[in-house]
Amino acid sequence: MGINVLLLVCGIFYAILCVFSIVTGLMYASGKKELNPLELSDKFMSRYTDPDKLKQFTIKMGWVTFVVGIVQGITSFAIFHRHSAIYYWIALGFTLFSIASVAWKLKGKINAFPVLKCIAYTAILIVLLFSGSRTQFFG
Repeated sequence: MGINVLLLVCGIFYAILCVFSIVTGLMYASGKKELNPLELSDKFMSRYTDPDKLKQFTIKMGWVTFVVGIVQGITSFAIFHRHSAIYYWIALGFTLFSIASVAWKLKGKINAFPVLKCIAYTAILIVLLFSGSRTQFFG
């Protein structure tokens, strides 16, 4: 499979995440959806035993998730329009941020959802690093 096809898959992945994050973020922010406990560590979730505090935190997380969705869209755009170094660094930087974010939020909690996210982000990182070294972003 050529590097261009892999980059296309990475861009599509981020585009799908963009839509998912924006919709989910708006649902959290509007109070139409409860916070997904798979997204945060048990220790972190245990701090929010008061329903009102959990609701306030969910609204804040909704707006954070919404903004992350916007950045995922920018990252997808950067991958699709990869003929400039700045786009490469945007895609690479956000992918590194995504890996660190999943690791920080989970703090040792292991289940299939975050493991799959880490695998996907790591695969994207490898594709981006390989494509950068082959001048796919600078051609």
